[in-house]
Amino acid sequence: MTSAESPKPQRIKPATLKGFRDHLPGAMLAREQLIDTARAVYRSYGFVPIDTPALEYSEILLGKGGDESDKQLFRFTDQGQRDVAMRFDLTVPLARYAAMHLQEIGTPFKRYHVGTVWRAEKPQKGRYREFMQCDFDTIGTTANASDIETLFVIHDLFERLGFRSFTIRINNRRLLNGLLETLDLTDSAAGVLRCLDKLDKIGAEAVTRELQTAVGLDAGQAAGVLALADLRGTPVDILDQLERRLTDSDTGQEGISRLRELFDACRRAGIDAARVQLDPSIARGLDYYTGTIYETFLDDLPGIGSVCSGGRYDDLANLFTSQSLPGVGASLGLDRLLAAMAELGLVSGTTTSAPVLIVHFDPAHVADYLATARRLRSVGVSCEVYPEARPLGKQLKYADRKGFLVALIAGADEFATGAWQIKDLRTGEQSETPDTELIQAITQALETETDTRP
Repeated sequence: MTSAESPKPQRIKPATLKGFRDHLPGAMLAREQLIDTARAVYRSYGFVPIDTPALEYSEILLGKGGDESDKQLFRFTDQGQRDVAMRFDLTVPLARYAAMHLQEIGTPFKRYHVGTVWRAEKPQKGRYREFMQCDFDTIGTTANASDIETLFVIHDLFERLGFRSFTIRINNRRLLNGLLETLDLTDSAAGVLRCLDKLDKIGAEAVTRELQTAVGLDAGQAAGVLALADLRGTPVDILDQLERRLTDSDTGQEGISRLRELFDACRRAGIDAARVQLDPSIARGLDYYTGTIYETFLDDLPGIGSVCSGGRYDDLANLFTSQSLPGVGASLGLDRLLAAMAELGLVSGTTTSAPVLIVHFDPAHVADYLATARRLRSVGVSCEVYPEARPLGKQLKYADRKGFLVALIAGADEFATGAWQIKDLRTGEQSETPDTELIQAITQALETETDTRP
C-alpha cells in the first residue's frame, strides 16, 4: 500500500437490536391505514390529538405500572446526569401532561395519542420492545357515561376496521376489590391482581400456587379468588351471583351497579351481545386501574392475546397535582393487531401508496407524462410516473410487484391521436380512452377496486 492510499473502512454488519424492527413499505402502509381509521373513529367522538416526549424523568414513570413495569423500563443517566427513562405507555405521560396543562385544556378533556413506547421485556410473537400504541382517554370525570363511551369507541373501531368476529371482555376493579375486602385481603390487592391477570397464560393451578407462595394467601383465600373464574351465564346472571356474594361490600356493589348500567346501554344501543362479555377474572396487570377494565380479542385468533385494552384510573394523577383528574381510556395495540392480521391473511401486501402508474414509454414525452400525473393528482387520484424509459414488460412487472391497480400507457402514436391506453392490472384488460375523457375513465376504473379491509 502506497502512502497515498488510505485503508478501506471495515464494513459494519447491518443488524437491528433484539425486539426492534425495521418496517418495510407494505407493513407501514397497513399500519398507516389502521392509524387513519383509528383517528377517524376517535375524532367522531370528539377526541383531539396530543403528543408527549419519548423521554421522561424516571420518577414520572416509576411505580405507576407496578414492579413488572419498573423492571421493563429503558432507564439511564443522560449527559446532564439526569435520571431519565423512555415511556412504557402513553397513559402515565398523559397524567403528567394533564397536571401540567390543566388550565389550558380544561375538563372534561378527551384526547387521542399515537406514539411509540418501549419496554425491555422478552420479545415474542406479536410483542416487541419497541412498539406503537394508539390511545384515547377522557380526563376529568368519574361519570359512568365515559366508561360506557369507551366501550362504544372500541366496538366501533373494530367494526370500522372490518372485523366481524371479536369479543370485548369487561370487568370492574371494584368487583375484585370488593371480593378482596370480603376475604380480608385488601392489603394484598396489588399482588393478588397481578397473579389473577396471569390466569389465561398459566392456568388456574399455577395461579393458585403463586397466590400462596408469592402473595401469602392460604388455600381458602386462593380458592375464593379463583372462584371468580368459575362464574358462568349472561352478564345479568353473573352480576346477580356477584351481588349475593358481595352483599357486605359497598365497593363491590358500586362496581356491580356501574356494570349493570354499561350492559343496559349496550343493549339499548343495539350492540351485539355476543361481542361484549362480562369476565370477572380479568384484572389488567397495571396497578393504576380502579374501575371498569376492557380487553379485546379476535375470535379467529384468540392466542395472540388482547389487541385493545384499557380501563378507568381515578388516582393516577394524584402524585402530580392536588386537582382531581380521574380518567378512563384504552389503547389499540397496533403491532399486535397487525401481526394478527398478517397471520389471518388480511394484509394486502401492496407496497405503493398510489393506485396508478404512468408508464415512461417515450422519453420525448416525459413532460407530458409528468403533466398528466399532475392533472390526475389535482382531482385526488394518486399516481406515480416511472422515472426513465425502460422496456414495457419491465415497467409492468414493476407495477405488478408494487401492487398498482392501473397502468397508463402512451407513446408517439397515442400522443398524435390524443389517446391513452388504460391497462387494468388486476384483470389484464386494456382499452383506449381519449385524453379528454381520461379522468372519468380512471375514476371509474378505480371505483371497481375490491375492498381489502379485514
